[in-house]
Amino acid sequence: MSRGSALPRRSGGVGQGIEHLRPNDPTSLLTRDRRARWRAGLEAGRSLDVLVVGGGITGVGVALDAASRGLRVALVEREDLAAGTSRWSSKLVHGGLRYLASGQWGVAWESARERAVLAGIVAPHLIHPGPQVVPFSDAPDEPGLRLMRSALTAADVLRAAARTPRGMLPRSQVLLPQEAVALVPAMSVERMRGAMLVWDCQLEDDARLVVAVARTAAAYGAAILTRTEVLAIEPGEAHLRDALDGSTYVVRATHIVNATGAWADALDGSVRLVPSRGSHVVVRSRRLGDPTASLMAPVPGATGRFVFALPQSDARTIIGVTDVPMVGPVPRVATPSQDEIDWILGVISPWLEVGLTRSDVVGAFAGIRPLAAPAADASDSAHAADLSRRHVVRDHGDGRITVTGGKLTTYRRMAQDVVDLVTDVPCRTGRIAVVGAGPSHGSAATDPSVPDRLVRRYGSEAGAVWALGESRPWLRAPVADGVAVLGVELAFGVEAEGALDVADLLERRTRLALVPADLVAGSGSAAAVAAECL
Repeated sequence: MSRGSALPRRSGGVGQGIEHLRPNDPTSLLTRDRRARWRAGLEAGRSLDVLVVGGGITGVGVALDAASRGLRVALVEREDLAAGTSRWSSKLVHGGLRYLASGQWGVAWESARERAVLAGIVAPHLIHPGPQVVPFSDAPDEPGLRLMRSALTAADVLRAAARTPRGMLPRSQVLLPQEAVALVPAMSVERMRGAMLVWDCQLEDDARLVVAVARTAAAYGAAILTRTEVLAIEPGEAHLRDALDGSTYVVRATHIVNATGAWADALDGSVRLVPSRGSHVVVRSRRLGDPTASLMAPVPGATGRFVFALPQSDARTIIGVTDVPMVGPVPRVATPSQDEIDWILGVISPWLEVGLTRSDVVGAFAGIRPLAAPAADASDSAHAADLSRRHVVRDHGDGRITVTGGKLTTYRRMAQDVVDLVTDVPCRTGRIAVVGAGPSHGSAATDPSVPDRLVRRYGSEAGAVWALGESRPWLRAPVADGVAVLGVELAFGVEAEGALDVADLLERRTRLALVPADLVAGSGSAAAVAAECL
């Protein structure tokens, strides 16, 4: 077993035992030059304790956990950070209400504990409390008030047991129809007999969380190499190809972690997955009356399933989610079917004064959940919505480790379980705040001239992002009329966050690609920034 020693880290202020990085810490920057140096070191024969394959939230979580325990770590990803499932989540860090309804108490408890850690310590600048309205009616195929109260009471108990401050997530309460409409103005008063108000945690941007964890891993010593494909794995080594120049090289590593999610079976033929497609649509928030709370519409005839309308920044609302079993090869990017879009609109519309139609949909996206197959029958995918979200870690005994299943909320625990197989040094990620989560977030130390948008997305680093426009004032303007993204965000994506081309900027460092019209409008600015900064 490889053993490391916990490394002392420089800090921009350690409060209550939490480790913070200084804003814009040079050791956290993912630049093209650093990538070249990391690659040269590996090609020259630098041996590793851990090689992580996969740049989604699980992979970067493993890289941070291992590096923070003193291990020599590199992460490789054949495309970009958050290029797969991690950027297509429902943008929630949630306590597992649906898992309670289906009897998955263990998963619900783990979700509640991890939610408290992520929102309170790891990434409070990206995760914030969000109210949710759960309506109920007299329809026989929908859950009644008694059932809803039981589930929500159990959720409140888990919240308290996980030591989540009540000031962060208040207890649930009953609402009158008029009170529910005040929060979601487009709701129909006539349809409701009442509603419940519940609180959970909302994620500003899932791709931003992945990038923040990756940068934090780099600050703790991990090498982060995107555009690097694994050609083959053998005991103690991996054969890699650099997509930037096409060259190949071999890396020696004591342990190789397969964290490729829905594509894990490409590296490990013994993996059994039941991939499920989770689709969402995007509408303009004004279509729902600019709601200040999410709407969770119960799926008729299903226990614990909801289609929710979740308000986002930039005046967008995402609505989903489906659970559609997938058969055959898993595509790199999934696409919602028209039937799925119609199903989503059909569940949410009856709760609205005026239902949504396809003409209201300005974007749509789908993520592929890498659900672990049931032990009894790996081919049974008929009930993907009911499969457990519990993760599975397999130690092959020859240095290879595969991690599958799980979900974004529990990524830190998944990483801990993986690295516990590699070293006896205790896990410390429960007290490591990622870049941007420094103590200056939300305080008077933040420059009042910095736009709120940057503070929401970059936390304590917002000032550094804004400063990129001091010598280039044009970067402080929106990239296009009617688009909230600023030019400095594109520049920061290249100069600090590892973006290597225009697609990285449009699809992951910003989320312009979620709405095709915004993508077209912002493409010119992204190309100009890439030409100047790359």
